[in-house]
Amino acid sequence: MITLEDNINILPGVGPKRLDALHEIGIFTIEDLVNYFPFRYQDLGEKLPSETLDGEKATFKGIVSTPAVVTHFGKRSQTRFGLMVEHENIRVSFFNQPWVANNIDVGQEVAVYGTYDAAKAALTGIKMISMASNELDPIYPASKQISAKTIRHLIELAWSDVRGTVGSLVPKSLRQKYRLLDRNTQIENMHFPTDMDQAKLARRSIAFEEFFIFQMRLQLLKLADKNFHGEGIRYDAQALRQFELGLPFALTSAQQKVIAEILQDQKRPIHMNRLLQGDVGSGKTVVAAIALYAVVTAGMQATMMAPTEILAQQHAVNLATMFEKAGVNIRIELLTSGMKVAVRRQLLEDLSDGTIDILVGTHALLQPDVMFHHLGLAVIDEQHRFGVNQRAKLRENGVNPDILAMTATPIPRTLSITAYGEMDVSIIDQLPNGRKQIQTRKIRHQQIDSAIAFLKQQLFDGAQAYVVTPLIEESEALDVQNAQAMYESLKLELPNYTIGLLHGRLTNDEKKSLMAEFKNNTIQVLVATTVIEVGVDVPNASIMLIMDADRFGLAQLHQLRGRVGRGSRQSYTILVADPKTDYGRARLDAMVETTDGFVLAQKDLELRGSGDILGTKQSGVPEFAVGDPIKDLKMMEIAQQEAIALVSNKSWDKEDDNQLLVDYLSKTMAHYRHLD
Repeated sequence: MITLEDNINILPGVGPKRLDALHEIGIFTIEDLVNYFPFRYQDLGEKLPSETLDGEKATFKGIVSTPAVVTHFGKRSQTRFGLMVEHENIRVSFFNQPWVANNIDVGQEVAVYGTYDAAKAALTGIKMISMASNELDPIYPASKQISAKTIRHLIELAWSDVRGTVGSLVPKSLRQKYRLLDRNTQIENMHFPTDMDQAKLARRSIAFEEFFIFQMRLQLLKLADKNFHGEGIRYDAQALRQFELGLPFALTSAQQKVIAEILQDQKRPIHMNRLLQGDVGSGKTVVAAIALYAVVTAGMQATMMAPTEILAQQHAVNLATMFEKAGVNIRIELLTSGMKVAVRRQLLEDLSDGTIDILVGTHALLQPDVMFHHLGLAVIDEQHRFGVNQRAKLRENGVNPDILAMTATPIPRTLSITAYGEMDVSIIDQLPNGRKQIQTRKIRHQQIDSAIAFLKQQLFDGAQAYVVTPLIEESEALDVQNAQAMYESLKLELPNYTIGLLHGRLTNDEKKSLMAEFKNNTIQVLVATTVIEVGVDVPNASIMLIMDADRFGLAQLHQLRGRVGRGSRQSYTILVADPKTDYGRARLDAMVETTDGFVLAQKDLELRGSGDILGTKQSGVPEFAVGDPIKDLKMMEIAQQEAIALVSNKSWDKEDDNQLLVDYLSKTMAHYRHLD
């Protein structure tokens, strides 16, 4: 007797080669196999020729009227026979399926699925189907190594043994509340539906189960953080107030709100696991500075991790300047991968004995020899660029420090409750006072002269400009303007101004030097690739000219636009492109219509789908077998609400209705434990 836990090679016909092919598509056990669902269904519903359109796929049932004849053409073959469908004789042809002739006889009733040619009264057969067949034929994701037909056959074999043995993970009370099928019926109706309504109900039930299990995992992670009992951070509220008063600007109400949320978390004896969202230029850095300083006033250390050395260096300089201007004397150091050995050794000694208050760095902070004396907070900037495992390493380096993740890539609600469902979320939804709305327009390549003329006028008025291109050098494959050619062209067009060229192949020192010159206005126009996408802050730069803008993603375009509009000048973004696809046109239209990053993020999600927004491998955006977090957003939200409600009951894992769910979570979550 086969069970769900059995290895897939228990099935007849699964030898070493087929076993490898099944492993490649994620099937290891019988349970994996029966949960490998069709991605669509073919309608095999019977039709009459008179009801069938030319070129339409249909099933004809009739009586074989002429003997089957097989004709060979080298390695190819054609099998032909007549089929009397009611009073009309249809010519049926099968290509390269000579065995069909062995399975039919004149006078036999058969069903043939194929493509109809109305003019010739002929059907090109795709397959012979059972007279008792369902009208829906499930189509499974397959590979070169294993066909959909083989997968279906194995599912039929396995299901005949395990039907009725699959327990439901969603509690009965929830299944009744939302009219969901039990797990056995879900699986049965996904693989063997009698009609599309039955398949749709099965899909709905499975999607909810996927979302609910996912949300239960997130809520248990969150609960584990909340149930950690430490001392909390006893920060000096008066010192924080003095620091805020020493800033050269007033905090916005949105900044004050998120600071209060963060400080409240830090004060409580729980782990903080908070995501700070803020559009480009919204002032996340000063919020982070206050959280970092709170930890330092409590006698602990803090760290800030950035995805690039340029951004890490900028954070270190900005933090040092901010604290110095506010009259705060603390030690801030920068750790990068390119440091000299002796300098690095001394820095690590100072870190481990506690004389460094705040350490800023890149992924170099995750090296095993980087040991803090007492790490209380880790701030992760542009957090979507770091993998889940990297973030976990930071938590292990210290007495399980608080985590404050920051992102300037606005995350729509859909992903907030999937990729970041275990995190509390704070949003800065207000730009600093005095910031002017960036004006954005799109033009064709043939209008570039007008853009250059506008650029000249702005430079004459004292502004600076970025000119961004998608490639470093010529490529025959892509007809795009590249950075090198644009640099040479602008030197001729703008002889009275200094032009700089910045791209990814420069050394870190060369990049730092160029950015310093641009910031000091020694360079007026910076031609660059997307290395300036994140974190570059030059308040006097007010023009962003993006060549071949349709080659960039919507999130990239928004990030690039965020490099301007950071000072008191009116700023402009000009998108130069001749988009050839609807997707390219839609991105540019969205950029012109709004500067709201959250609106753009939702639009990007709709255009591209969830897996591509933050990068599935890095962000932990989940992939579901059936559910779609975009189309099924309401269902995901309901699943989240129900998971929160369930774990809020302290005895939920003792109730009989939840025991299969508890057992499943215990098996599939390595760090899961019953939480009192």
